[in-house]
Formats: sequence, C-alpha cells, structure tokens
Amino acid sequence: MFGYIIVNKPEMKFKEFDLYQSYYCGLCKTLKDRFGRRGQITLSYDMTFMILLLTSLYEPGTEVSCQKCIVHPFRKHPARVNRFTEYGADMNLLLSYYKCLDDWEDERKVTKRALSLFLKRKCQSIQESYPEKAALFRENLKQLRGHERENSRNLDEASGCFGRIMEEVFVWRKDEWERELRRLGFFLGKFIYLMDAYEDAEKDRKNGNYNLFLEDFEKEGFEEKAEMILRMMMAECSKAFERLPIVENTEILRNILYSGVWCRYEYVKKNRERKVTDV
Repeated sequence: MFGYIIVNKPEMKFKEFDLYQSYYCGLCKTLKDRFGRRGQITLSYDMTFMILLLTSLYEPGTEVSCQKCIVHPFRKHPARVNRFTEYGADMNLLLSYYKCLDDWEDERKVTKRALSLFLKRKCQSIQESYPEKAALFRENLKQLRGHERENSRNLDEASGCFGRIMEEVFVWRKDEWERELRRLGFFLGKFIYLMDAYEDAEKDRKNGNYNLFLEDFEKEGFEEKAEMILRMMMAECSKAFERLPIVENTEILRNILYSGVWCRYEYVKKNRERKVTDV
C-alpha cells in the first residue's frame, strides 16, 4: 500500500533530484541508526515526501553529512537529517508494522508475519511516544478490516479509514497549519488506498481477495471511472498543499503531487492495455 508518492525524475532538474534524494538517504540512515537493518528495509518514498513537506513548512535546522552505504558503496552521497526525519522514521516503522499485520490477516504471508514480530518489539517505544496516533491507527485499521470482511463497495468509507491514518501522520503538531495538513494527508491517504486497489484488481480477483474495484473491473468505463476518482483525490490534496505558506522546495513537492503520483498509475494502465491488445 506504499510506494506511490514518488517523483517524476525526467521532469526534474538534476539539483532538485539530488536534494530530494538526500532526504531519502537521510531517512534510510535514520531507520538504520534507530532500528537496525530490518527497520531499514521498511524505507518508503511516501515518508520522504512527508519529511520534505514538513521541512519546507517549518524550516528546521538540517544536518547534512556525506557517506557511503550498501546501495552506494563506492561514492559518498549527501544525507539530510532533521527533527522530521526522526519523526518520519517512527511513523514509517509504525505504518510498516501495521501493514505487515494486515498482509498476514489477508494473505497469510509468512514473511510478513515474521517481519511484524520483529517490528512489534521496535514499535513499542514508538507507541509509547505517540499513544494517540497509535490508537487511531489501530482503530482505523480495525474498521478497514471490518469493511473488507463485509465486502463493502463503499469507496469513501473504506478508503477513508486509510485517509484518517495518513492525515494523522501529516499532523506533527496542533497549530495554525493543522487543518490543511489534515486535509492534505486525508486525501493523499485515500489516493494511496484506491491506487493500491486499482493496481491489484486483477491479482485480487484471481486470488479471491477483497478489492473495492472488483465489481467494476473489466466493465465498460472502468478505466475512466477509476481515473476520475483518483484525480478527484489528488485535486483535493493539491488544493490543501497550495494553501500552505511553503516557499522552499515547492518545485520538488509540486513535481510529486502533480506528476510523480501518476507515474505508477500510467505504468499499470499501459501494462493492462498491452495485455488486452496481446490477447
């Protein structure tokens, strides 16, 4: 359910991509430092976007270091770390833990069960630091599983559960920006959930898993309907973003919101069309 909030690299300047990548590397470094290599494998671009957004809004002091890693063993690269990197690492781990539990409940993936047991120990201190957020995550995932068991086809209710989780993630503190951050996170979360359902429609139908789009999938007009719904979600998300007083890194953030989030969608759509043509 993660990995959709990415940049459109071909549409970025080199210096913008390097800056974005340095926040991604900073999150990777922080996950390793705080939670070890298993925590590091939960790394996601979604949390990188949140870190960059909150950094651009609140403008905290940011530490820049150069280092090598497993992915870049021969060349040092910059990594940017600040207070939001640690917050993002905590939220990343907590969401990954609940995602593993969800995958275990849905598909009985043994690897996810094993990872969830490891992450559970690491998440105990995070849950103690953010008890309200952890409780809200658990409650909304419980509601989401209820919708799935009932085979609900209500897009707003099911996607809204994940929307409420993401809106809580984006609210670092209660202040004058809380309202817009909540709205941005809510619709971004709905987009992620719906995009995940759109991508997995064929697989879920084959495996007999729950999917919001199963009734409409392969019906005439499905692609147009799915695209319209997804664009509505991102339109509301982008409106909230534009109301925030962000000056720094706006081009990178707009690249993600207006272009990057559609990269995976276009890939899935074209691949699906190609399969139909081949048949």
